[in-house]
Amino acid sequence: MSAPLGWVGIMRLGLVQTAIGAIVVLTTSTINRVMVVELALPAVLPGLLVALHYAVQILRPRWGHGSDVGGRLTPWIIGGMAVLALGGFGAAVATALMESAFWPGVLLAAFSFAAIGMGVGASGTCLLILLSRRVADARRPAAATVVWVMMIAGFIVTAGLVGHLLDPFSTGRLVAISGAVSAIAFTVTVLAVRGVEIAGGGAAAAESAGAIDTGFRAALREVWDEPQARLFAIFIFVSMIAYSAQDLILEPFAGTVFGFTPGESTRLAGVQNGGVLAGMVLVAVVTTLAGARAGSLRLWAVGGCIASALALAGLALSPFTGSGFPLRGTVFALGLANGAYAVAAIGSMMRLVGEGRPERQGVRMGLWGAAQGVAFGLGGLCGAGATDLARHLTGTPAVAYAGVFAVEALLFVVSAALALAVARQATERERRAPRDRDGLLLPNPG
Repeated sequence: MSAPLGWVGIMRLGLVQTAIGAIVVLTTSTINRVMVVELALPAVLPGLLVALHYAVQILRPRWGHGSDVGGRLTPWIIGGMAVLALGGFGAAVATALMESAFWPGVLLAAFSFAAIGMGVGASGTCLLILLSRRVADARRPAAATVVWVMMIAGFIVTAGLVGHLLDPFSTGRLVAISGAVSAIAFTVTVLAVRGVEIAGGGAAAAESAGAIDTGFRAALREVWDEPQARLFAIFIFVSMIAYSAQDLILEPFAGTVFGFTPGESTRLAGVQNGGVLAGMVLVAVVTTLAGARAGSLRLWAVGGCIASALALAGLALSPFTGSGFPLRGTVFALGLANGAYAVAAIGSMMRLVGEGRPERQGVRMGLWGAAQGVAFGLGGLCGAGATDLARHLTGTPAVAYAGVFAVEALLFVVSAALALAVARQATERERRAPRDRDGLLLPNPG
């Protein structure tokens, strides 16, 4: 087996996530705003389109199965990026079309956002599998941090450049910029993955997968019947709902309960995002430099869930403690815990995907990716909807927000228990799992 990827190789594959982030932020943020502000369309329209982009990701196991059967990941990463790029460009064209032909524009937008979800699912799923095959155990948490941060970098750089280039605004300029971003993202992806899988023994994987000719439903049923894969999917689903449920309510909460201005609440969101980044970096550094016990992904997954629960419990109590409550510090702590949990979860995906039959890695990662994507979309919707319902029932906004934060805290406690159960199963399997001298998982027939 070839040597595992070094930091340059990890960052090279991270450029694929940067490219994904560049297209996604343009469609879910910039085009969202243009529909609502410049075109004066109901906010529910882009909301439904973004929800469609998440819902389509339930098909991630299907894309993963395609890579299992074909035996190679690179074509699915490049093909997924091609679909994503076309979807991003199509979304801009659809937005421009809505000015003169509303319903044809809506129809094109629906197809485009569905393509965006498919592209993210296919390329993102197979990229994580490729990373899991080429990155040694000790570097997986750091690799997860690098990939995540590079995706965020794609958000930031694209938002900044597009914001500058869009003035003065016109839909024609939006279409041109979207086409350029999509073309650049696709080119970067092709260059980033070129030769990586071949160097990692992709031909051997192809021989192994080529010998398996199983239908998708049978393969999915086989993976779902694996106790560890099924339990980890449930953990991802529950924890990601808890993780994302506060996305749409934190700033309104700060404004309603603590009287924050729009600028102050926006800065509060920045404090949270800074905490997320700090948590990711913390886990990456400790797991890379510390010993096996301090660097355990399981320890960080469980600890991140418990710390997130404590921070959310603090937010639930904050409306009843008076104006002296340390809101910014609590929000930073929530971000720190969320970041630690997120990196540990992604790193665990990369480690556990090799458990079980090796020719089912794509379906296994796709199952977990589908749980993550669908839960993330549901979480924001459920958090906002539950807050509105609680406010209607109680008539008190503070009580409504407190109730939702308390439920999120409870979900993180449940997630910690699920993470412990996954850890027990993984420990038992690792006693039998062979490894090569670089710490990379070898195929496990069990």
